[in-house]
Amino acid sequence: LQINDKLWQDSKKNLFLPTHKRPLGYVFQEANLFPHLTVSGNLQFGLKRIRKSCNANDLQPILELLGIDHLLNRLPERLSGGERQRVAIARALALDPEILLMDEPLAALDYKRKQEILPFLSRLHQHLAIPVLYVTHSQQEVAQLADTLVIIEDGKSLAVGPISETLSRLDISLTQDREANTVWPATIIEHEIDYHLTRVDFIGGTLSLPMIDAAIGTKLRVQIFARDVSITLDLPNTSSILNILPARIIELSDDNNGQRVVKLEIDKQILLAHITLKSSLLLNLQTDMSVYVQIKGTSIVN
Repeated sequence: LQINDKLWQDSKKNLFLPTHKRPLGYVFQEANLFPHLTVSGNLQFGLKRIRKSCNANDLQPILELLGIDHLLNRLPERLSGGERQRVAIARALALDPEILLMDEPLAALDYKRKQEILPFLSRLHQHLAIPVLYVTHSQQEVAQLADTLVIIEDGKSLAVGPISETLSRLDISLTQDREANTVWPATIIEHEIDYHLTRVDFIGGTLSLPMIDAAIGTKLRVQIFARDVSITLDLPNTSSILNILPARIIELSDDNNGQRVVKLEIDKQILLAHITLKSSLLLNLQTDMSVYVQIKGTSIVN
């Protein structure tokens, strides 16, 4: 185990750097803040571990990044669940770690609090210059935050790779799940004000999305669920669906429940579609066939 140029563990060399000597930050499922200390006191506690003198200015970038600079004098009991977890993340970052470990940090939060804190986690992802090992069961969190995805089952690694490739592997059960999706990087290129739409550019073309409150040139991720993709052999002359794209079938797989998973390629951009086995047979879908995909819904994940 090596972080940057420092070797932390090597069984062959009988090397094991004790955990307390490893410069790492850890965020638990629960915030685990000291209830008798203010937010400032909780953060200072972390600072005392790594230096004798504590300068509040050292924390300012972290406070601004996580939006907690106005909470410094509050006790944990006066914080919402999302605020407590942001403070816990700030405390971990105050240690100036070389790696940040996050163990299902949103698991204890309800849906509303999760939506509150996810944008801050995205900001961390964009601004931190350290690796983050993030454990989660949520495909939504994976779609929004992950660059490299490791899928683990029964303590064994089933797949490892860039998120776009790993989410679309048909040899893992994840692609047959109802929440199966693909994530595309995209850039805003136009706002159609009259229609309350935004057009984004991706590797294989453009998409029309519900209006996004962001500037032209903003980079984002688009999440497309396999259940929202349909397939047609010919380009529809009339359709209420705006996003219709040419594609090529590269792989097919069945889930034994009358559903077929179709893996498609749009100019090297991968897309999944869930259709019925009957529909696939009626269309006589085959590998390497050229088709058109209709994308009925998309969501912006950051």
